[in-house]
Amino acid sequence: MNNNIEENLDLEDELFEHYRFEVPKGQAFLRIDKYLMYLIPNATRNKIQNAATNGNIFVNDIPVKSNYKVKPFDVITVMLSHPPFENHILPEDIPLNIVYEDDALLLINKEPGMVVHPGHGNYTGTLVNALAHHFDNLPMNSSERPGLVHRIDKDTSGLLVVAKTEAAMTHLAKQFEAKTTEREYIALVWGNVVAESGTIEGNLARHLKDRMQMAVFDDPEIGKPAITHYKVLERFGYVTLISCKLETGRTHQIRAHMKHIGHPLFNDERYGGHLILKGTTFTKYKQFIENCFKALSRQALHAKTLGFVHPNTGELMRFDTELPQDFQDCIEKWRVYVKSHNTEDEN
Repeated sequence: MNNNIEENLDLEDELFEHYRFEVPKGQAFLRIDKYLMYLIPNATRNKIQNAATNGNIFVNDIPVKSNYKVKPFDVITVMLSHPPFENHILPEDIPLNIVYEDDALLLINKEPGMVVHPGHGNYTGTLVNALAHHFDNLPMNSSERPGLVHRIDKDTSGLLVVAKTEAAMTHLAKQFEAKTTEREYIALVWGNVVAESGTIEGNLARHLKDRMQMAVFDDPEIGKPAITHYKVLERFGYVTLISCKLETGRTHQIRAHMKHIGHPLFNDERYGGHLILKGTTFTKYKQFIENCFKALSRQALHAKTLGFVHPNTGELMRFDTELPQDFQDCIEKWRVYVKSHNTEDEN
């Protein structure tokens, strides 16, 4: 199985303890990646270093890098993004919006609110449960998840490609790793994005204080490189509709990058976008925002476009999908609002 497949899948929102070790008295100072190689079954030094880079190795509850020197009585925990047991995948007859299918793959337009695969607190009702019902013998990725080459967040809508054969999974995974796929998202963000277009670059890793968030780090040794290109599609004074094209596909990349430049996604609770960040103090405006939040009860993010080379034919394939109704309803409310209100540009 291609080890790169797991890197294409975003991390879970939760971390789970897989291993815990207490360094014995008398242990000489030793790099933690070398130390753990002898304790974790089938672990390579590269995998351990990747876990450290992702902030998943802790010493005395503090994340450490792979060059940390273990000391006697250190308590080492390895926290990974999936439960330390294999979940039984229960096939469930859940409708899927399949926009394309052939012998090698299928494209799914995921509804907002659907979790992609089982995990902590979501063991049923996921896309994987639906796939297990509708398809037999889908190939397993390195995390034992059938068909998945990549994922999008629960409350993000839009396009996902699913592999139906081992060869297709390996071929598609390599494209994601090589950054040759086309991925465009539509997002509504707080504030007036001044530049018509721009690029956000910055390594992403888990936030040091809030482990449920990702954050941008200047230290090149922390996290993984992430690049987002954006352009403005429509302005509403207090919020801006933008297109985001990804060079990389990191966990919460658009959500974390846009917050980093001061423009959190509209109604993104995890990153603070569920608060009124721009606008007036008038009661009617507050009520208007509440109505928008009710219309779009999730972060305003949609995976609109997905392009890749077909693993069997070599044909360049590109798929587009319309914004879901809740997203359209929210945008229409803003269009109506700006026609009758003098919203001044805000940064």
